[in-house]
Amino acid sequence: MKHSCIRILCGLLLAAPAWPALAGSSPALAAALESAWQRALAASEASGRSRIAEARLAATASPWAAPPSIDISQRENRLLRDTGQRETEVGVSWPLWLPGQRDARQRAARGEVDLASASAEQLRLGLAGELRELAWAAAALRAVRDESRLQADSLDGLAADVARRVDAGELAHADLLAARAEAELARADAIEAAQQLRAVESRWQVLTGDLPLPDGADEQPGAATDIERHPELAAAQAALELARRRLDAVKLDRRAPPELTVRYRHDEPGAGMPAQDSIGLGVRIPLGTADRNLERDATALVELDRAQVQLDRTRERLRADVALAEQALNTAHAALEAGRLRAALLVERAALLDRAFRAGESGLPELLRVRAAAAQAQQGVRRQLAMLGLARARLNQSIGLLP
Repeated sequence: MKHSCIRILCGLLLAAPAWPALAGSSPALAAALESAWQRALAASEASGRSRIAEARLAATASPWAAPPSIDISQRENRLLRDTGQRETEVGVSWPLWLPGQRDARQRAARGEVDLASASAEQLRLGLAGELRELAWAAAALRAVRDESRLQADSLDGLAADVARRVDAGELAHADLLAARAEAELARADAIEAAQQLRAVESRWQVLTGDLPLPDGADEQPGAATDIERHPELAAAQAALELARRRLDAVKLDRRAPPELTVRYRHDEPGAGMPAQDSIGLGVRIPLGTADRNLERDATALVELDRAQVQLDRTRERLRADVALAEQALNTAHAALEAGRLRAALLVERAALLDRAFRAGESGLPELLRVRAAAAQAQQGVRRQLAMLGLARARLNQSIGLLP
């Protein structure tokens, strides 16, 4: 028992615990994302927008610019002289596409389908980011919990040794109280970390269902040289393309569609005269006016300008996010190396003071202080490992890579 706790600390440090990095993705996180997406309200909304867009695209495949209409009318003189005169007319009207109008509306409808698909991928990426944050928050909290439990066990051993020396008259009872107080403090830290971990696990279960929270979800960082495939940028580009297609459709839709009408007329003159049937053919051509088109043109142009500005700002922001994520990853690497070195030095110092204390050459307060510093440094290494994994995940998130 004499040096077992110190050896445990040194062994953990030399082992340099880490979570296995997979080739560009985390299968556990990918499975969690799929489960969370199936449960997410955003997925239902995205599916609804996609169905609406598909329905609009299907509507443009109709041979008519609008649904046909039927007109039925009848006239008679029953309330006047009631000579049996009656006139019945039935007409069917078909709105016709203007030249190029149908193709323009189809392109706009396909643009809506593309935007719905790109928006769904953007929502999936946002959900992946939340899962990444939760996975690494849990990894950091597990590190604090485990290290605090280890520290509490180590201090329990120290308190037992102090108790024996107090009984032998070598140490004061105040030293025993101090050792026990430090052990309880470490236990309290472990309990607090466990409580926070349960909160993270609860949020994870709300998102993913019954899937377990992985013990780290490490990913190899992707290449940050190209963000053109980022789902958010793809959605902005789809919105810009849709705005262009809508403007083209407006330019070809200068007036309401003309209507082709076929009428059938049945006349009964009355007074014993034979009935007469006739068929008529007519075309209704609405006239476009500048007043009708000014607002539509202006609205389409404003939408196009807004989509272009949104695309430019999105590209600038994503590039800045990637640069910041790369810097954070480099910082996390440097901080981990510095933390490992500091922890190694403090653990070695704690081992030396432990031997000095047991030999009666050092006091308990100094040993407790040094052991606490070594334990905190060891916790820092484990937390920094989690921060390194989170930095990799955030870099992939900024690039737009899904797990």
